[in-house]
Amino acid sequence: MTNSTIIDVQDLKVHFPIYSKGLFRTIQGHVKAVDGVSFSLKKSETLGLVGESGSGKTTLGRAILRALKTTEGTIIFHDGNTEVDLLGLEGKQLTDFRRNMQLIFQDPYASLNPRMTIRDIIAEPLECLKLYPKDKINAKVREIAELCKINIEHLRCWPHVFSGGQRQRICIARALITRPKFVVCDEAVSALDVSIQADIINLLVELQQKLGLSYLFISHDLAVVAHISTSIAVLYVGRLVEHAPTPALFAKPLHPYTRALLSAIPTIDIKRELSPVDLAGGVPDPSNPPSGCRFHTRCPHVSDVCRRDVPKWQEWGKDHFVACHRVKEFMN
Repeated sequence: MTNSTIIDVQDLKVHFPIYSKGLFRTIQGHVKAVDGVSFSLKKSETLGLVGESGSGKTTLGRAILRALKTTEGTIIFHDGNTEVDLLGLEGKQLTDFRRNMQLIFQDPYASLNPRMTIRDIIAEPLECLKLYPKDKINAKVREIAELCKINIEHLRCWPHVFSGGQRQRICIARALITRPKFVVCDEAVSALDVSIQADIINLLVELQQKLGLSYLFISHDLAVVAHISTSIAVLYVGRLVEHAPTPALFAKPLHPYTRALLSAIPTIDIKRELSPVDLAGGVPDPSNPPSGCRFHTRCPHVSDVCRRDVPKWQEWGKDHFVACHRVKEFMN
């Protein structure tokens, strides 16, 4: 961790209780959605978070924003020379601090209130947090609308008038109106057409450069993640299996699960046959994860040690971390 770090997460766990049926319910187990995740994110950089559905990506992002209750761990936000323990904030302290962290939702259709005008939607965070006097809010809305390339005349319209790409620009403007330093982009372009995806990604990159934003970019699309991310973390059943700078991860993935994900990326070369790595079975149940390495039930390189022991999280190259017993074999 350096002075340029903005978010430092250590051994974060989010376990959801499983209750028995009946009148007197008791806890019979836990869904281990996030189970001991550690990483740090530098200022003005983007960490891409990838993994299959059910791996815990959204849960991790919302836990960092304090939208979900965490079970264990620490989340430190570096605000200038001040370190803020996010899990120690409660009540008004947490409410006041939320201006520094925002979320861009996946579905631009469901995340906008159809009964509010675009101006009111974008202004709502300022009004809820009482950051500016009422006579200055309109100016702030117009300012962020211009940055997000939203026509000023559209501020008086309703959400149903706009297409998916336009609605996502509105969602981005709403998230950035408080001038946050850290933004979680939860599948922010997955519901859009490919051409519109590129437009929104370019807008996010432009805004990051202008405003000095730090992103946690959650996505299934590795091609999109490669374009926007400074580094990439791979999550599997609540645990990180690999974390590396984007060029290093694409050039030489060291975990079998990462290699499988990369092998499934579609290509526009029609002469090249797709050859994804065939993984046996499906994603394990997070309420009853496998022993040892959680990927061993699907790994084509599984051995006895994988079934028995949890692999250590180790650095195998500059800022390239992997949790795998057989990583040396993949380095050749």
